[in-house]
Amino acid sequence: MTDAGTRRDGSSAEAPMLGDHLAMDLLNTQARSNDEDIEYWNNGDDVLRWLERCGVVSTSGDKAIAPTELLTQAVALRTAARRLIVQCKQGEIGDVSALNDYLHAYLSAPHLEHDSGGNLMLTRTACGEEVASLLGPVAEAVAQLLVEGNFAFIKQCEHPDCILWFYDRTKAHKRRWCSMALCGNRYKAAQFRKRRSGKTT
Repeated sequence: MTDAGTRRDGSSAEAPMLGDHLAMDLLNTQARSNDEDIEYWNNGDDVLRWLERCGVVSTSGDKAIAPTELLTQAVALRTAARRLIVQCKQGEIGDVSALNDYLHAYLSAPHLEHDSGGNLMLTRTACGEEVASLLGPVAEAVAQLLVEGNFAFIKQCEHPDCILWFYDRTKAHKRRWCSMALCGNRYKAAQFRKRRSGKTT
């Protein structure tokens, strides 16, 4: 696994948000390009930035976050999620105990607040340990996918050099690519070149 989650200018590259589901975007924090695996999580700050992009917000910001623990726990959650999702795609029932560890550690409580219009609304707020509070919503999204998701719509990009996942929410459910602009066009261009080279030989 290469530390390829870095741009040429040295800044951190960001994992693609093409999955149409938080659980899919979790899996997509690992990718592949030119037969090389890409790891977008190389430290706790990478994980934290990804969580912020996903809208996962800790309500206990005064607590210190241990970056190494956050990275270790996030990678372990991703590994458990991938295993369970792949098993469900294959019609198997996997061991959910590792995912349950994250769910049980995610403590939350009812919280009453005003919305932007001044009306009262009831939400839930994280009130447990910081890393568990940050990863809990992601674990819950994975659990909801396993329980409620239609696994016929959970797909991997068909490009042979891509491992990204997505939840196919298109009307006809015929989506084939993580992104038409990326892998779809890349595949079509490669097929065109292959046909063209065949004609000239």
